Amino acid sequence: MDPTAPRRRSILWRARGANLFGAVMAFAYFRYLDPVTSAPEVTWAEIVFAVGAFIALTVTGARLATRWAAPMLTGDPGSTDARRRALLFPWVTAGTTMLSWTLAGVIFGAVWPFLNGRFSMESALRSVVGVTAVGGIVTASIVFFSVENLWRQELPRFFPSGGLGVVRGVPRVPVRARLLAVFLLTSIGPLILLGIVAWRRAAMAAAEPGNAGAMLGDMLTLIGFFIVASLVAAVRLSLVVSDSVATPLLGLTFAMARVERGELDAHCPVVSNDEIGAATEGFNRMLDGLREREAIKETFGRYVTREVRDEILAGRVSVEGEQREVTVLFADLRDFTPWVESTEPRQVVRDLNAYFAEMEAAIRAHGGLVLQFIGDEIEAVFGAPVAAPDHAARALRAALDMRARLAAYNAGRTRPLRHGIGVHTGPVLAGAIGSRERLSYALVGDTVNLASRIQGLTKDVGTDILVSATTARQLDAAAMLQALPAVRVKGKSVEVEVFRVV
Repeated sequence: MDPTAPRRRSILWRARGANLFGAVMAFAYFRYLDPVTSAPEVTWAEIVFAVGAFIALTVTGARLATRWAAPMLTGDPGSTDARRRALLFPWVTAGTTMLSWTLAGVIFGAVWPFLNGRFSMESALRSVVGVTAVGGIVTASIVFFSVENLWRQELPRFFPSGGLGVVRGVPRVPVRARLLAVFLLTSIGPLILLGIVAWRRAAMAAAEPGNAGAMLGDMLTLIGFFIVASLVAAVRLSLVVSDSVATPLLGLTFAMARVERGELDAHCPVVSNDEIGAATEGFNRMLDGLREREAIKETFGRYVTREVRDEILAGRVSVEGEQREVTVLFADLRDFTPWVESTEPRQVVRDLNAYFAEMEAAIRAHGGLVLQFIGDEIEAVFGAPVAAPDHAARALRAALDMRARLAAYNAGRTRPLRHGIGVHTGPVLAGAIGSRERLSYALVGDTVNLASRIQGLTKDVGTDILVSATTARQLDAAAMLQALPAVRVKGKSVEVEVFRVV
């Protein structure tokens, strides 16, 4: 079933209604108000001829427009020809309407008077020009704006991504031209016609002074007729043209409101090739850029963590680096090499990914961030790049959470994993470090090295979590810490105090 069929039927009925309105107005004017080309009495033959001619002209015009639109309706909507015809459809409909009115001027101004023996060149020219220039232009304008306004709902099928302005051979009607056309058709046009009629009536009154009173009554009738006809046409044209401007602007406003709420899936259909259509296409391009930026941002966050990503994108991470006091956490799997050698590689990768996911979730839950995964080792920091005054307490809570998560993870495994965690607090140099082509957020300093050494001590003392004395001094009394004998670690000339977390 053709998806545009209901819309096309509505368009046909709107075009017929506009033509019927114009035909009734033209008939009433030339038959009763300015009866130069018609007999004083109305005959059934005249009525039948008028109705038959109207039906023949409207059906012929509709058939011509439908035949012209057939390739657009039955072919590929994405083809260049279909897209061009879709934009030209209102113009073709209005053009066939204007052609029908031109033929109507010839038929009613020349053919019918010739058939009933009342033909004269002067009256024929008046009728042809009047029907074509007055009724035809007004009716074709109403048809164009009505059809265009209704057909716009079908244009997204041909232009799902916009691009109406790049189709060649299609006239462009700016918003200013639309408003000017309505003004001319509803204000200047009726005034010009009233002036012509008044001039003709004044000339006739001067030639026949005795009929001046009757002609004044005719003038009042003509003025009333023009007021009613102009008011109906003005209201119809104003509603259609204002809707053609207001509706896409309203849709654009709603789409902007959705974007303001963070809904980047909003899309505003482009339904015209004027300034509003260009603004809508610009909005959609901006939205595509925002979605692309969010995609890059999300992908970037998978590599450097969301916190570091946001700090880098906000320009708060200095390439030169900054001195900070933080708490560094290292975690390392025990007996990793034997496990890798005895396990199928793909299973190792799956288990490592599952383990890292649990550990990173524990670190994130307490405000820390993972700086890097080094083989089977995790390096994390608390208090950078986003400052946190209780970074030591956060690191300890994260270590306890990692212990609990590993126990839960091992519950379903035949070969449980074990790890050691070292925590140390101290000053570091934090910043974006690397080359011009690639930078990474990293920590440099003795604090990082000592945290790694403390993690290594967990193997020697037989525990899974060790914290340094500097970290312990920043914890509250409720922390369950057990002091161990001071030990010497590689790279340090003095012994280091460490505490077991029980």
